[in-house]
Amino acid sequence: MRYLNGLKEKFCLRRLARGALLLTPLLAFTLSAPARADTIMVLGDSLSAAYGIEQRQGWVNLLRERLETQYPGEYEVVNASISGDTSAGGLARLPQALEQHSPDILLLELGGNDGLRGLPPTQLESNLAQMIELGRDAGARVGLLGIRIPPNYGPAYSQAFEAVYPALAERFDIPLVTFILEGVALNDDLMQNDGIHPNAQGQPLILDNVWPLVEQLLQASSESRSGASDS
Repeated sequence: MRYLNGLKEKFCLRRLARGALLLTPLLAFTLSAPARADTIMVLGDSLSAAYGIEQRQGWVNLLRERLETQYPGEYEVVNASISGDTSAGGLARLPQALEQHSPDILLLELGGNDGLRGLPPTQLESNLAQMIELGRDAGARVGLLGIRIPPNYGPAYSQAFEAVYPALAERFDIPLVTFILEGVALNDDLMQNDGIHPNAQGQPLILDNVWPLVEQLLQASSESRSGASDS
């Protein structure tokens, strides 16, 4: 009987040891697996799609490079911008983009083509509001990048158009860049020949305009994660 009990004990010990050997690589992988990089998605038009210049020169790619320099491996940047897009177009394709990329931060840069086509500012406001809500519902922190239109559309229309962005920022309590082309749009040396799109030299200034908003959203995300881990 003692002999049989001894065999059983040895058998159990062997099974435990074998199980430990199987679990050790899995545990090591779990402990060493890097955390998922947060995703920043830019949904915009030609101003963010690097129209007329190389993609690597555009402000969105410059944002990617700055983040990689300052926060190596922590952030992934997705450029979901399409030249010529309107706020209606952005609204139509946002749900799929959110599902595909699951962004932690969503930067909305749309409206310029609405203005150039003379579309109602109320329509722009409605479309952007729905996009902000969709982004929030998907768990993203949203930032709004405003645009202005040339004065030849008349002061009443221009003022109504420009008022959309601060109104939405206040309504949803989100950060705003009042004019993404501040310091760029009226400088011929920084614009392409069409007078609408910035050239490669203007892109770093656009990034400088956007960067404080990005830093604000990064800080908010970091504080949110810290609060969740403490609780």
